[in-house]
Amino acid sequence: MIEFLNTTLTFPTLLYSVLLAFCTVYWLLAATGIVDFDAVDGWLVTDGDGAEPTAIAGMLAKLGLSGVPLMLVLTVLAIFGWLITYFAHLWLLQHLPDTVRWITGAGVLVAALLPGMLVTSVLLRPLASVIARLRPPVLPSVLGRAGAVISPHVDHAGGRAQFDDGGAGLILQVRALPGERFGRGDRVVLIEHLESENTYRVISEAAFQQQ
Repeated sequence: MIEFLNTTLTFPTLLYSVLLAFCTVYWLLAATGIVDFDAVDGWLVTDGDGAEPTAIAGMLAKLGLSGVPLMLVLTVLAIFGWLITYFAHLWLLQHLPDTVRWITGAGVLVAALLPGMLVTSVLLRPLASVIARLRPPVLPSVLGRAGAVISPHVDHAGGRAQFDDGGAGLILQVRALPGERFGRGDRVVLIEHLESENTYRVISEAAFQQQ
């Protein structure tokens, strides 16, 4: 156990240990509803104001992972990066002089990204295909419909709301205008479809009625 902790908390494994711990805490908070499931995607995959795709979104697309939650990608990448650096330190790095160990460890840290990204892509590509098939089609006709926020909040970065479609209802990814924020249960109206990320812009029902 002591050797395990020493390796886990030693460079370069330490950086992946921190990332893995962050992912674990995030999933625990998401499971309890304290944070929105797609919050990180809104922060990092799109920019703040225009909700345009960022370089991260482009990288995910090149890996064939468009639509896969970013935190899931990070979690799988962190697991494989941690395994590579852990065993590299256990079998090689800990036996090297300090200076050589730090230089070699930095190389292993960076080198672990490539196989980690490849394995992550291979494992999650089938999930990306499933998500693409399950994703609701673009429905311009829903614009102007009112619904209620069902995520902890909706802002310019992310959130979800449910709208009546005459059947079971539609649950859509929605975004508020910059500076606006809605809480769970608030009434909102769809005003725009953001085609680049298949989400919808919303405003409050009261503001919509005043237009």
